[in-house]
Amino acid sequence: MVRALTKSSGIVEREVVAAQKIWGEAIVAIGEAYMREKDYKALAEKVVDTLYGYGKGVVLFKPSMVSEKQFRLTKQEALSYFVTGIVPEDRGFAIQPWRKVRFENEGIIIDGDSAIVMGNYYFTDANSEKEAKVEFTFGYFKDENGKLRINVHHSSFPYGSMP
Repeated sequence: MVRALTKSSGIVEREVVAAQKIWGEAIVAIGEAYMREKDYKALAEKVVDTLYGYGKGVVLFKPSMVSEKQFRLTKQEALSYFVTGIVPEDRGFAIQPWRKVRFENEGIIIDGDSAIVMGNYYFTDANSEKEAKVEFTFGYFKDENGKLRINVHHSSFPYGSMP
């Protein structure tokens, strides 16, 4: 008998790892769409709509490469960070472009239908092949369809290493 996942099913570690993989692939795909002159903004909107919890509750997003507007609490502010938009300082992190994103988790805390994960993720520049190390904390919750959504996203460069 196959049991469908529901919000009360609880999160398991493999779901967190899968969600991270999907997020990394999405960042790469947005950059690829930008380079191929495809509709990268529509793709970014779909990514934010499907991976983040905007519209379902509070999302706390603190991107790495910002200084004037440190926190992105709305969907439009998140999109601006990834592909430019309403926040003047944004340069489009996802349209860098990146060739690869890999996560190294330091630890995962799972509490029923929510999870917090912290570690480093590495972004490989598609042009130079240089790798940028970024510290992260992501929080996840299960939505009404049993899908993980990000409700906390904090990124920062290690002290002294900002590119």
